[in-house]
Amino acid sequence: QVQLVESGGGLVQPGGSLRLSCAASGSIFSPYVMAWYRQAPGKQRELVASNINGGRTNYADSVKGRFTISRDNAKNTVYLQMNSLKPEDTAAYYCHAQVVGRDYWGRGTQVTVSS
Repeated sequence: QVQLVESGGGLVQPGGSLRLSCAASGSIFSPYVMAWYRQAPGKQRELVASNINGGRTNYADSVKGRFTISRDNAKNTVYLQMNSLKPEDTAAYYCHAQVVGRDYWGRGTQVTVSS
């Protein structure tokens, strides 16, 4: 069973930065996909950024140029550097990993952007 543990959420002012981390454990296989999703109150969960097999990355249009996903394969950890944060970035952020064709989710970490 794969466990995903997120950290790094919190309250930040508009224009500020946060860095989220997600560490995967419990499998001898490295995740093929590691990604971040977010869900704001009353909205559907949406993909923020993904990293496929430590290489190709993909971003939602709303975060391009502001967020950067990176991955440390040795640690099975994925990061999300979030800069120039806006109030509309406020949401619960969830880590997702795909390991041997199965999907796993973290419990989420809250990001609130407010003055």
